[in-house]
Amino acid sequence: MIKMEYYLVVSTILMFVGIYGFVTRRNLLAMLISVELILNSVDINFVVFNRFLFPGQLEGFFFTLFAIGISAAETAVAIAIIINIYRNIRNIDAKSLREMKW
Repeated sequence: MIKMEYYLVVSTILMFVGIYGFVTRRNLLAMLISVELILNSVDINFVVFNRFLFPGQLEGFFFTLFAIGISAAETAVAIAIIINIYRNIRNIDAKSLREMKW
């Protein structure tokens, strides 16, 4: 059986890669992928803590399925917004969003 610490290390790496990608990227799609990495690290934590703390129950798995559904809806809405931004200003950099304010 794999120890809990290994799962938590993978989850922590995913979290920090997602935060780093969100802070350093200027492309909206790359920022969206970084947010998805952060959400995946949270999903790993849900499953791991459920498995090791309450092995006979499925609450962590249901939370994870709910979180995956929410992130799929969030991704669909975000991609629709990004497509609309691209149609208006022909660029999807985060800096170009200032043009839409005025």
